[in-house]
Amino acid sequence: MTTRPLTLGAARILLVEDNRVNRLLLARQVEQLGHQVEAVENGRIALESLQARSFDLLLLDIEMPELDGFGLLELLLADPRLRDLPVIVTSGLEGIANVVRCIELGAEDYLPKPVNAVILKARIGACLEKKRLRDEQRELVRRFATSEVAQDVERSGFSLGGRHVTGTVMFCDIRGFTTLVESQPPDEVIELLNTYYTLMFDAINGHGGVVNQMIGDGLMAIFGAPMPLSGHCQCAVSAAQEMVEMAAQFSLEQVAAGKPPVRIGVGIATGEMVAGYTGTRERATYTCVGDTVNLAARLEAHTKEAGQPILIDAATHAGLPASMAAVTVALGPHLFKGKTLAVDIYGVT
Repeated sequence: MTTRPLTLGAARILLVEDNRVNRLLLARQVEQLGHQVEAVENGRIALESLQARSFDLLLLDIEMPELDGFGLLELLLADPRLRDLPVIVTSGLEGIANVVRCIELGAEDYLPKPVNAVILKARIGACLEKKRLRDEQRELVRRFATSEVAQDVERSGFSLGGRHVTGTVMFCDIRGFTTLVESQPPDEVIELLNTYYTLMFDAINGHGGVVNQMIGDGLMAIFGAPMPLSGHCQCAVSAAQEMVEMAAQFSLEQVAAGKPPVRIGVGIATGEMVAGYTGTRERATYTCVGDTVNLAARLEAHTKEAGQPILIDAATHAGLPASMAAVTVALGPHLFKGKTLAVDIYGVT
């Protein structure tokens, strides 16, 4: 990472200035404000430092050898990891056109040389406060959304609507959960759910999936959105196998402790769907909709009747390598509620 969440106390500031005297004096000014300073002499070295270490603010000269300030600003703006780093330009270049160009390239402010110490202090303080607020906002997004969705928002911005994608959808829940809830105290049910989600998330995330919905004991996961995923059929089935195995181990611990066993059912379907943000500007969620999603939900519900912990559709089966297809069993066509045509389904052993 090239920026870090800003906390109270000293900030880490990168100073880029080719003039040695100016570099030393400006570094001393900033250090007297209580911040840590790393000073370099041109944009090329600054870029190397930014890619290697975390900084909270960049103080940037314009006229420098090898890579000048304009060139560095252009590179920062084009890099998703660096474009949010606040930049204050300190330059002897005159003319409103130079100031405008710096602002258009993402600089927060433009201070003419010689830099006034009082104004510098105020500008640094304001930039660091903006960064702190951005860090808090980003942390909130990451806390209430998956990391993939957070990255998608940072990269593309938020807007209601969707796009057509081809991927694999998974639904999973605990069999007999209602009966289990009736036989356990509420605090033990919550603890069971927390353990269950910990295990399921680990398996799904470990194979590139994204959990986008949790309702009670049920969850929905997507393989192939919002980020493309090569081999999404294989990834989803591998995750499901791991989930069933971990649930079985967890169930043994439950029984040994005198508690009810835990069994899960997993339904997986592959195809085209619409993925995006639904809801309102005030409250939205990232999800997928379409016939593929509905089929995955039907398959999960059918695991009880089929006596199989994992059910997949024909499209998912077709996307598996031969080694994985060998551990599936054809269960024939089945007509699900809401469908006009029977669907070929397979169990995964």
